[in-house]
Amino acid sequence: MCLSRGRRSDLEQHHDTKWIIPLSDIRSIGVDFGTTNTVVAVMNDAGDPHTVSFRHGSEASSTLRTVLGFQDEPDRPVRGIVEAGTAAISMYLEAPDDTRFLQSIKSHAASRLFAGTRIHGVHHDLEDLLETFLRRAWQYADLPAPGGFRFVVGRPVRFAGSNADETLAMERYKAAFTRLGARDILFVHEPVAAAFFFARRLTSPATVLVADFGGGTTDYSVMRFEFRKGRLVARPLAKGGVGIAGDRFDLRILENVVLPELGSGSVYSSMGRSFTIPRSLYAGLARWETMANFRYSREFRELKKIRRLAQEPWKLDQLIDMAGNDDGYGLYKAVADLKAGLSCAPSAILEYADLSFPDGGRVKRGDFERWIADDISRMDAALVQTLSECDIAPHEIDRVFLTGGTSFVPAVRGIFEKRFDTGIIQTGDELHSISNGLAMIGDREDSEDWAVESFTATRA
Repeated sequence: MCLSRGRRSDLEQHHDTKWIIPLSDIRSIGVDFGTTNTVVAVMNDAGDPHTVSFRHGSEASSTLRTVLGFQDEPDRPVRGIVEAGTAAISMYLEAPDDTRFLQSIKSHAASRLFAGTRIHGVHHDLEDLLETFLRRAWQYADLPAPGGFRFVVGRPVRFAGSNADETLAMERYKAAFTRLGARDILFVHEPVAAAFFFARRLTSPATVLVADFGGGTTDYSVMRFEFRKGRLVARPLAKGGVGIAGDRFDLRILENVVLPELGSGSVYSSMGRSFTIPRSLYAGLARWETMANFRYSREFRELKKIRRLAQEPWKLDQLIDMAGNDDGYGLYKAVADLKAGLSCAPSAILEYADLSFPDGGRVKRGDFERWIADDISRMDAALVQTLSECDIAPHEIDRVFLTGGTSFVPAVRGIFEKRFDTGIIQTGDELHSISNGLAMIGDREDSEDWAVESFTATRA
């Protein structure tokens, strides 16, 4: 199994589906607000979950990239344009100097260090950003006003960040969804929702392990499913996770393939001594949307000085040219495509015309797995810890469900294949299982039993 390079998310993907569910048929709304992508599903009156399509112009998709773009236009009667998803990416690519681009909003939810940011002279706290994103999502999906429906919102088992404040994250979630107009809200662990979605296939009692691999976090949940009077019920046994997932793998490719060709780790001479160009000077390249500002940074100025003393000055020339061309998005998309290619084949090529790489940019899967070995070890250790919490041995697990795009990475699948019989490992609907499971939970009489927390918003 692999993640095809042709498999794209958000508005790059075309769909023929239309929003045709009558408002009177909507029973509940499930929101999978992810670090990388956001997916929304509704439960209809017939008891079937439907993933909604987000539309912008002539394009539509069942996933929306969790990004925002703010563009200031002083001459407009109402200043500024705000877009989300690929529309925000397009806005940034067309006018990077006039656009403030934000991504991975979710990764800051539990951080007290993120008190807010100023965008075109206006302060926005995280609740503002989340509310803005949700409103754009609702507009793209042509969804009804949320006040009359039960919302079931996914949340990670472990929020991202070294000092994650779960209470703060939940306060921010509640504030944003309340501002959107939601009144009846349940918060459910994301792997629990995925487990519920997969468990609909069960025909007998089973102990189930669900692993949810997102962009920023890996979450595990162990649950016991049984049937009582013909109705599926579940008992949570353990939960766990770690703040490592697909984004970290992208960073490893950047560190080991791209940055060395931009001078990182190269040698320069000064006053008769040789020094290694420190990787820390390249920190501004860790995310593609920060590259536009990297060329104005202290680190970039320092690297341009070092270029005159470098033993491989052409590598720093590549850095200077790339920063000037401001094509961070193209580079990081090439990195993501390489990762996808390595999920399908023993080697793949990093295709980015503006940089030259050894061996034509070909990367072996073995090398990639060596770069992510420590990350895989931490993901594995979190799984072992989760199983130990409920004192369940691997042979006592009846089903293993893997969800999320990173589950396609062979080294990730290897975590489970070395510990469980491959016949019990299942995948499917990797991008939609959580949102569909959330919507399905919201339609049950015992929905609150599946939730971590229920919240009823009061009108302002």
